Amino acid sequence: MRRHATRIGLLLILSIAMAHAAALDLQGHRGARGLAPENTLGAFARALAIGVTTLELDCGVTRDGVVVVSHNRALDPTITRGPDGDWLAESSLIRTLDAAALGRFDVGRIRPGTDYARRFPAQQGVDGARIPRLAEVFELARRAGNRSVRFNIETKIDPTRPDDTVGPEAFARGVIAVTRENGVANRTTIQSFDWRTLAIVQAEAPEIATVYLTIQQPGEDNVRAGADGSPWTAGMRYRDHGSVPRMVKSAGGAVWSPFHGDLTPALLTEAHELGLKVIPWTVNDRATMDALIDLGVDGIISDYPDRLREAVRAKGLTLPQPTPVEP
Repeated sequence: MRRHATRIGLLLILSIAMAHAAALDLQGHRGARGLAPENTLGAFARALAIGVTTLELDCGVTRDGVVVVSHNRALDPTITRGPDGDWLAESSLIRTLDAAALGRFDVGRIRPGTDYARRFPAQQGVDGARIPRLAEVFELARRAGNRSVRFNIETKIDPTRPDDTVGPEAFARGVIAVTRENGVANRTTIQSFDWRTLAIVQAEAPEIATVYLTIQQPGEDNVRAGADGSPWTAGMRYRDHGSVPRMVKSAGGAVWSPFHGDLTPALLTEAHELGLKVIPWTVNDRATMDALIDLGVDGIISDYPDRLREAVRAKGLTLPQPTPVEP
């Protein structure tokens, strides 16, 4: 009887592990930043060809109200060349440019000799790549015939620099509108370090899940646990809740996405007990990927979805289907 019970227990553990494996969310950060120019159609096409569960991307809003895909609130001189082919000497805020004007800039390679270039030596440049509209990313997935890939969209907004972007209401509503127009709300999450936009999404688009981004590192901390609140957390104070997972749950979040170096087994357990999914960012080395998968995270965000896919494969876990497409 005891041996029979032990076998049942082992089968139960195995079934739980298999259920987790099937649900592991393999996210390509900015498409596949380690392999192709970030947040371009080429990067998203590379991720789809590798086979990911989710395309992770960042958004801004132009002067004429178009939601575009860009990590930075302003054009980044380390990855941007002007219509003349020269690297930018000065930057411009995306909110000050019309979408047509923004489309004239080339973001197809990293400027040689920069720290960014040294960080991503394997990235293959694609001259002529442009900053895409969010709607174009959705269209790319449709052309790939991929009706299951998800979209994890970050609102790049900073409460300490309110003039750099449109306000949180306009920002959130713009992303919601494009998502709904393209019929992918049920496959989309909206994430942010600035939790104000997430509150708006929850109130106005409950069909879209929200992802609460956090980092608690020296010099970069949007939680500010030791302070009397944070401008990033929409009025939520750490001292009122005692942990980040409880803050996220109280704010109405469905997913907590911490910097991977901040995640502990105890915090993961607490988040899961609260009903939250946990998807750490941005993980590029194999050892950390393996450790996080073994720990039981619900997904991982990586600049190298090919590396992450191999880590998932080595664990014997379910892999998303590759869907090659021309950008």
